Amino acid sequence: MRIPANTYRLQLQKDFTFDDAAKVLPYLKRLGVDWIYLSPILKAEPGSNHGYDVVDHTQVDDERGGREAFARLAERAHEMGFGVLVDIVPNHVGVATPHINGWWWDVLTHGPSSQYASFFDVDWAAGGGKLVIPVLGDESAEGLEVVGDQLHYYENRYPIAPGSTEGLDAPASDYALSVHERQNYRLVHWKLADTDLNYRRFFAVNTLAAIRVEDTTVFNASHVEIESWFQEGLADGLRIDHPDGLYDPSGYLEGLSALTGDAYLLVEKITEPGEQLPTEWRTAGTTGYDMLATIDRLFVDPAGESALDALDADLRAHSDMGDAPTWADLIHDTKRGIATGILGSETLRLARELGQANDDNTIDALSEILASFPVYRSYLPEGSSAPLMVAAGDAAARRPELEPTISALVKRLADPSEPAARRLQQTSGMVMAKGVEDTAFYRYTRLTSLTEVGADPSIFATDTAEFHRVQAERVGRWERAMTTLSTHDTKRGEDVRARISTIAEIPGEWAETLRGIRATPHGSTGDGPFDNLLWQAIVGAWPLSRERAHAYVEKASREAGNSTTWTAPDEAFEERMHAAVDAAFDDETVNGLVTSFVSRVADAGRSNALAAKLVQITSVGVPDVYQGTELWEDSLVDPDNRRLIDYDAHIATLDRLDALESGTVPAVDDAGLAKLLVTQRALTLTRDRAELFAGYAPVTVSGPAAAHLIAFDRGGALTLATRLPLGLAARGGWEGTTVALPEGRWRDALTGRPIGSGEVTAAEILTALPVALLVRDDSDADADAAASNGSAAASEPAASEPAASEHGADGSVEAEVEHAPDHTPTDTFAQPDAEGTS
Repeated sequence: MRIPANTYRLQLQKDFTFDDAAKVLPYLKRLGVDWIYLSPILKAEPGSNHGYDVVDHTQVDDERGGREAFARLAERAHEMGFGVLVDIVPNHVGVATPHINGWWWDVLTHGPSSQYASFFDVDWAAGGGKLVIPVLGDESAEGLEVVGDQLHYYENRYPIAPGSTEGLDAPASDYALSVHERQNYRLVHWKLADTDLNYRRFFAVNTLAAIRVEDTTVFNASHVEIESWFQEGLADGLRIDHPDGLYDPSGYLEGLSALTGDAYLLVEKITEPGEQLPTEWRTAGTTGYDMLATIDRLFVDPAGESALDALDADLRAHSDMGDAPTWADLIHDTKRGIATGILGSETLRLARELGQANDDNTIDALSEILASFPVYRSYLPEGSSAPLMVAAGDAAARRPELEPTISALVKRLADPSEPAARRLQQTSGMVMAKGVEDTAFYRYTRLTSLTEVGADPSIFATDTAEFHRVQAERVGRWERAMTTLSTHDTKRGEDVRARISTIAEIPGEWAETLRGIRATPHGSTGDGPFDNLLWQAIVGAWPLSRERAHAYVEKASREAGNSTTWTAPDEAFEERMHAAVDAAFDDETVNGLVTSFVSRVADAGRSNALAAKLVQITSVGVPDVYQGTELWEDSLVDPDNRRLIDYDAHIATLDRLDALESGTVPAVDDAGLAKLLVTQRALTLTRDRAELFAGYAPVTVSGPAAAHLIAFDRGGALTLATRLPLGLAARGGWEGTTVALPEGRWRDALTGRPIGSGEVTAAEILTALPVALLVRDDSDADADAAASNGSAAASEPAASEPAASEHGADGSVEAEVEHAPDHTPTDTFAQPDAEGTS
C-alpha cells in the first residue's frame, strides 16, 4: 500500500476541470505536495460545485472534463511523482433531476417491479406501493401537466408508466391529476417529508436518495467505474464519504479494500471526544476533524472561558431568552427537534420496523433515544452496544414515564439480528449531524471558533500536556490517518477561526466592543447570542465583501432556527439582521468598532494561524492542505468555502517567495508570504524527509512563558509554535524562557538560521517568525537547494522523475536571516445545499 506524506485537496467543478487541475500540478510540486486529493468526480447533478450528488456511478462527470481528462490528469500526476486520492460517495445518489439518474427513473416508472427497486432503501408498504416524493408547493397540485410520455410539475419531470393512461377517461381539467394517480409514485406537499417520506435519504435532503451498498449487486453496480481506476493505475487511494449512513460500514470497507487491492482508504467519520474508530475497519483512519478540534483548542486561552460565559448570560438576559442551557441539554433538545421534525419520517420508519407504527409511546421513546445518543452511531454486530445503553439511560432519566417502553425497546435495538437495530444505527448519525452541526453550532455562540465540524464546543481549550497525550496515542495507531484545518464542510476557514480564538485572550475587550456595536441604531438583531455569532464572523473574516457577509448571516440565522427559519423566515428579524451587516460597512461608529478590534487582534490571529498550520502539517498523521489555504484563508460556511482559487495569483506569490534574497524572511502581513513559506517548507520536509517524522516526543520548555510554546520532536524534525500571543506580549515576551534542544547542530528549515543545542532561549529561536521547524544541520546536503526543492527548479519535472517516496533532497534551507526583527506579537491587527451538513 502506498501512503501519502501529505495531500492537497482540489475542488473540481465545471469551472475547474481535470485539465485545469493538471495545469497547477507544477505549482503543487513546488509547494511540496505529495498526493493530489480530488473531490468526487463521478457524474453529478448539472452545475454541482461539490459532486456529492452523484447521478451515475458508472461515469466520470463530463462537466469536470470526463473520463479521458481524468486519465490525463492521473497519468501526468503519476509522471510527476504524485499519488492520486479520490473522494467517493457510496451512501446515496442525486435525484433532483430524475431523468438523468437511470436507476431512479426506472424505479419511478416501474415501481416495486423495477429491476432497480432493490437498489434503494424504500418502504413500499408505507407508501401504499408507491414512492412518496415531497415536491408540491401546496395541496392542490396546480401546475401538474402531461407532456408527451412525462408528467411535469413546473421544472420537475417524471415518467408515465407504460400503459397507465390506457382507458383513462377524465375531463381535461383533471386529466393530469388522474394520470398522476395511476403512477408508481405519489407527489405530495413538501412539508409531508417530515412524516410521509418512505425512502431513506442523506440526512434531510429529499433530493439525495440512499442506496443499499450492503447488497452485493448494488455494490458491484455502483463501483464498476471506481474499480477500473485501480485496474488502470489511475487512483492510489479513496476517501469514503459518510460511512455512518451505511448499513454495514465494516463489511463495505472490507469489500472496497478487496476491490482496490488493499489501497489507502480514509473515512469521513466524526468521532466524539474519547471515541475511537472500530479496530476491525479496513481503513487508515479518518479525514481529520478530530485533530482539527484538538489543534484549534491549543490556541484558545482557558482563562477566557468564565468571562465569555458571563457575556453570553448577559446577552441572553437582555434578549429575554432565559438562562443558557448546558451543551448537553442544548444538543438533546436540538436533536429531539430533528428526530420529531425534519427526520420524523425516519423515526416513524423505525417504529414500523418494530411493529409499533401507531404506538405514541414507542415513537416518543425512539425520539428520546435518538436525542440522547452520545456518538454518531454504534456498529453492531461487531461493535459495542454501550452507546445505546448510555442513550437509553439518559433518555429514561429525562423521561421517567417512558422507562418501561425504553427498556423494552433496548432489548430489541441491541440485537443486531433485528432490522430496526441496524436502521437505528443509520438514523442516529443523521439526527446528530442535523441537530448538532447544523443547529446547535449556530446557537452556542460564546466563542464560535469552537463550533466546528467534529468538535465539542463545551471543551473550551487544550493545554500542551493534553496535546502531547493525543499525539502519543496516535503514534503506531493512526499515523496514516489524515489531519486537516479546513475542508469544503468547515463552518469557518482556519484563519478566521485563528483570529476569533484571540477573543478568549481579551474577553473583556470583546464584550466592550460588542456592547458598543449593539448600542448603535442598527448594530443588533435583538437576538443577543446571534449578535455574538454575527459580529465574531464579521471580525474573523474582515475585510470581506458585503455580499458574502449577507449570505453568511442568512444561512447562519436560519440554521440556528431561534429567530428565523428556512421554512418560515421572520421578515422583521431578517431585516434587522441585514441592516446590522450593512452597518458594518456604512455606519461610521460600527465600522470604527469593527476595524479597531480587528487591528487589535490581527497580528495575534496571524500568529495563531501560522502556528496551527505548522503544528497540523508536522503532527502525527497525513496532513491535508485544503485548496488555497497555503495563503490566508478567510472563508465562512459553504458555499463560501468552495469559491474558485486564483491559482495564477498563488503561483505569482510563490514566485515572489522564491525571489526573496537569501536571508530574507517575509513579513507576517496581509500578503500571505509568511504562511506560504511555512506551508511550503513544512510540506516539502514531510514529503522528502519522511524519516524525520517517524515518532513523537515532547520537547521541554522551561521558564515563565513556557505555557506560550508548544514544542515536539517528530524523530528529527522539531516543531516550535507560539501559543496565546496576546498574553505573551502582555507579559513582555520570551524573557527567561528556554527550550531543551537535543544535542547536535540545528537549523530552522523556515528561515535557514543555525540554532545551537542544549538550553536555547525561545527568543533566539523565534526571532523572525512565531514558529520554527528545526532539522539537524549535520544531515543537510545542500540546504540552499533544498529551500527551493519542489519550488522553481522543480516546476516541470521530467517524466522519468521518481515517485515522491523515493525523493532524497532535504526540505530545509541554508540562508541565514540578517537583521530580522524580534517576533514578539504586538497588540495590532444559502440554504443548505445538497451535500448536507454545512
